[in-house]
Amino acid sequence: MLFATNRTFIQGPSRTRNPQFPRSVDFNLDDNQAGQSISFCRRKNTNSYTEIGHSAFFDALEADPAEEILFYIHGYSTLPEPVIFSRTEELQQHFNALGGKSIRVVPLIWPCDNDSGPLQDYFGDQMAADASGIAFMRFFEWFFSWLSNRNDGQNAPFNKNLNILSHSMGARVLRGALNRAVQYFQVDGFPLIFRSIFLSASDIVNEALEVGEEGQWIPSSARNVAVYYASDDWALRTTAIINIGNLVASRRLGQKGPENMNAVPDNVFAFDCGDFNNRYDLPGHGYFASDVQGNPGLVLRHMHATMQRGRIITPNGQRNVVLDSSLVTFN
Repeated sequence: MLFATNRTFIQGPSRTRNPQFPRSVDFNLDDNQAGQSISFCRRKNTNSYTEIGHSAFFDALEADPAEEILFYIHGYSTLPEPVIFSRTEELQQHFNALGGKSIRVVPLIWPCDNDSGPLQDYFGDQMAADASGIAFMRFFEWFFSWLSNRNDGQNAPFNKNLNILSHSMGARVLRGALNRAVQYFQVDGFPLIFRSIFLSASDIVNEALEVGEEGQWIPSSARNVAVYYASDDWALRTTAIINIGNLVASRRLGQKGPENMNAVPDNVFAFDCGDFNNRYDLPGHGYFASDVQGNPGLVLRHMHATMQRGRIITPNGQRNVVLDSSLVTFN
């Protein structure tokens, strides 16, 4: 499994001008400082990782037979083992079973805290997510550099569709990466490189996708943006309360969807998941993978159908609808 991360390694960073790859690495889980560098790696097995460098990483993505790449940015209070990698395997197995165009899931791992207590985790992870924007800006810039180096007239075009799934606080990481890319490199705005961006239970304010707001580059970087939300997401209800006083006392995007659908770009669609989120997941927050029987859930099947079609289809073109089984087929 390929993955990229800005977590620190026990072996330290590769900062030499000509780093020697591959090298074996191990996560330093007691260090949740958000590194500004990004490491490109492969997981060989549980707790067995190799740093391979960006060229080998993107070469491997290109060589992968999958037609669709789904970068998965996890939420808060989740560690690589057992949570992030097992969730990635779960998503991969479901997409494989659903068939159609093949999909490869690649986790992007930022440094959640390794302590006890949800409040300590929340505020520490919130800072780590925001600080990780620089590192994941570098992820995208390394990709652009790799593309530029291979587009020398000798290679066929890179022909895989890139997609993103962010869960919960992962939206903060994505938001920060795109903002920092525009600040430092993509001065005319982040390019449209993603086919679809899926925002599940996003822990950012629900005005974020509007022009001029903190997440404005998310819609402009993708053909499709799907926002999955549920008003009875107990985790997001809590975060909305504890953020009061921090100048972000707004409903979360994952609670109510966009504040004003007329104020967000036309490629943004919102899907109310309130009919099933608490059945899949008791807090109603991690409902984007399996249903209670362990089968692909509605959100996962909707993501799959969207990647198969390349577009989001809703009844009569409506942009804010209740997600049900009628929207998750792709034939």
